[in-house]
Amino acid sequence: MKTFTILLLFCLLISGCKSENNGEDPAMRDITSMELSKLMGVGWNLGNSLEATGGETSWGNPKVTSDLIRAVKEAGFTSVRIPVSWSVHITDQGTHKIDNAWMQRVGQVVNYVLVNDMFAIINIHWDNGWMNDPRESSRQQVNAKLHAVWTQIATYFKDYDDRLLFAGSNEVHMEGDWSSSPPAEYLSVQNSFNQTFVDAVRETGGRNLKRHLVIQSYLTNIDLAYRSLIIPQDPTPNRLMVEVHYYDPYEFALKEDEPYDFRWGSVATGPVTSWGQEDWVESTFGKMKKFTDKGFPVILGEYGALYRIQLTGDELKEHKKCRSHYLEYVTEAAIRHGMVPFYWDNGAPDFVLISRSSNQVVHPDALQAIMKARQ
Repeated sequence: MKTFTILLLFCLLISGCKSENNGEDPAMRDITSMELSKLMGVGWNLGNSLEATGGETSWGNPKVTSDLIRAVKEAGFTSVRIPVSWSVHITDQGTHKIDNAWMQRVGQVVNYVLVNDMFAIINIHWDNGWMNDPRESSRQQVNAKLHAVWTQIATYFKDYDDRLLFAGSNEVHMEGDWSSSPPAEYLSVQNSFNQTFVDAVRETGGRNLKRHLVIQSYLTNIDLAYRSLIIPQDPTPNRLMVEVHYYDPYEFALKEDEPYDFRWGSVATGPVTSWGQEDWVESTFGKMKKFTDKGFPVILGEYGALYRIQLTGDELKEHKKCRSHYLEYVTEAAIRHGMVPFYWDNGAPDFVLISRSSNQVVHPDALQAIMKARQ
């Protein structure tokens, strides 16, 4: 009897067997995406690892370990976004068959996250840019491949509980064209990608009928989300989220070559970029009310600011102060506007927060700023 009881509890709590009392699956809670988003807390990106197109370690990071993910948990993060490339692991171009060994490796990393009781998001990341052709002439071909790839991913992860979310794509745009004013054609085709993603996942059935899915705006641009994102038709109500990214102002957050700005915000003691300050954060994030008011939470899938390693002395001290203020302000504002923020950590000196080799926090001041914002 004791053995039977233990097995029954294991079945209910771990594998998510359906309850005989009410027919509900305890692994897929009866909660909306908005309710789930409130549980996700603050997230971290496992950047430049599983999406590396030459293999997991080809972009300079070591192989992902369970110790690394445990360190992420201990740092205070409660969700992990796992960018993934799939197309480079296709073994049959005719059927778009993904190598099973790669599928298992992605599953292993997802398991690292779930065993630490965190939420995980997997997507199709850049993946050599095969989705970056939002022309009408390519719509059918890209959607066919997208459907095939997501059908395989969804099928493999079909039995996972609701702590695993799927995100359809990443920063889809016309390859080589980063304009924030794309033609209507591109926007329409990108919206069709979102619909194909939702259709493919739901068609696999089982727990994927209730899985929380994340769709993207063109370029994951906030303004374009506000102006042009169309929410896909979904047979399952209240299970969709919207994803955008934020790296404003460019001169502070992303610009590598001089001239750039190393100061930001009201704490700066010198000149700052003429745009993209605290008031810009508020007005930009405020646009996401369009979605949150309708029950669609927003995933801030990437944000952050370059750490200017070339600075020294007082300039470095000033930069670190301003960067910490930026991370705290953006994180807090995102949460306040109904968004789930995911810091972009690529393991490289410019954005690294947690070392991929030592599993130690590299910038305690930046981590403290992020975690302070969640309180």
